[in-house]
Amino acid sequence: MELFWTIIYWLIPIWIFILIPTCSFYYEADDGMLMAGTSIGVKPNSRIKEAIKYELFVVVIFGLIFALTYLFLNETSIPVREVAAQSWASGPTYTITPVANSTFSANQLAPMGDQDTQVLETNSVDPEMGTVTLSVEPAVFFAGLMAWMGWFLFALFGGIGMAALPLDLILAFVDRPRHMDAVEFAEAQVMLRDRVNELVNVGELLKLEREDQAQQNGGKKGGYFNREARKAASEEKKTMLQFKQAVYLLEEDAEDFANCTENYKNYNVLIPIGCLLGGICAFIISIFWVLHIILYMLPSTPVTPFLNNYFEWFDSWFPLFGVLSVAIFSFYLLICALKGCFKFGLRFMFFQIHPMKLNKTYMSSFLFNIALVLLCALPVVQFSVSAFEDYAANSTVNQMFNVQLEYIKFFGWFWRSNFFVYALLVLILLTCIYLGCRPRDTSGSNSLQLRDRLRSRRS
Repeated sequence: MELFWTIIYWLIPIWIFILIPTCSFYYEADDGMLMAGTSIGVKPNSRIKEAIKYELFVVVIFGLIFALTYLFLNETSIPVREVAAQSWASGPTYTITPVANSTFSANQLAPMGDQDTQVLETNSVDPEMGTVTLSVEPAVFFAGLMAWMGWFLFALFGGIGMAALPLDLILAFVDRPRHMDAVEFAEAQVMLRDRVNELVNVGELLKLEREDQAQQNGGKKGGYFNREARKAASEEKKTMLQFKQAVYLLEEDAEDFANCTENYKNYNVLIPIGCLLGGICAFIISIFWVLHIILYMLPSTPVTPFLNNYFEWFDSWFPLFGVLSVAIFSFYLLICALKGCFKFGLRFMFFQIHPMKLNKTYMSSFLFNIALVLLCALPVVQFSVSAFEDYAANSTVNQMFNVQLEYIKFFGWFWRSNFFVYALLVLILLTCIYLGCRPRDTSGSNSLQLRDRLRSRRS
């Protein structure tokens, strides 16, 4: 299993920092040439060279970060209890194999056996804990570094998603398409038509504003140190995000309108029921996760093993159910991270939203969500290992995360103090309060306000 985890640890940074950025740069270079009207007659080699050029910059930057952090922070100080072993005339012999080199290996740790217990009972044990300082392997260290970086995203998006996912699934059932009478149909049609016209006007104003700025700057963008240029760029980005948010919400409402009218007879009535059942299951899993964090993970002495007992009980009569339960609870965290990222982008508009829809997903959105899943994968693994430490006590991944990485330089403090776990729990509670006040997604600035603001800037 150590070889398996080592392969996984290397594959994740390769995907995040090499494969996905290269594909994104290639895709964006293709789009840039298409928008400029030069894609016809341009050889694919030029797009590949453009992608490789940007990718080399990414590799150099993150390669230096990885190399420097490993050079200075690769030591782990593992707490140990010293035993003054004495010889005895009869009974089993207990030999201590010295560590051959200074690099830590998971094979050096094994579950406590009868001989270990006999040594502890018959010899002098130092009441104070000592430490053994060793160097971790590069693959394990980079896994810890990736987990530390990914934890910031997982704590934010995972906390939001654990509260938002059950609510949105239940609201999908509550707001399911219903047949409209003639009056409701006419009112909804007029409302959608007005919103479409307003967004068309906003799009035209955005286009004119960009053309005016390009003419004023002579086709060049303002420098970073130009305060007015930075302020204008920030305002333009905010306006564009609001415009995209309004377009997305309009598309959602138009689809719901179609399901209530011309597609009503062909609409699958099992979809809302499936959303309701999924919302109930998601609500139960989120509640269990919150209780498990409070009762098992945060106290210095766990109040109860809680989910660990549930998994061990399953293993006592059918081991496959225990493994499947761990997989469900862990995979649920990744789904919550994706949901939280989308919900955060839709509500607060700090970055562009990347929805995933069947036959309607852009390549950039697809790559963005893959990168997010990979960045959150190792934090989810570490979180699950810590949460189910009793169940996975003798596993290889437990020795890597809860022994080697938990006591590593700098990064170990965040995990020993449960910094990220507290942040995750606080964000879950704050999101519940916020969604209790604003359960449904609405545009932060309606189309009329956006249009009037653009007109005032042009006047």
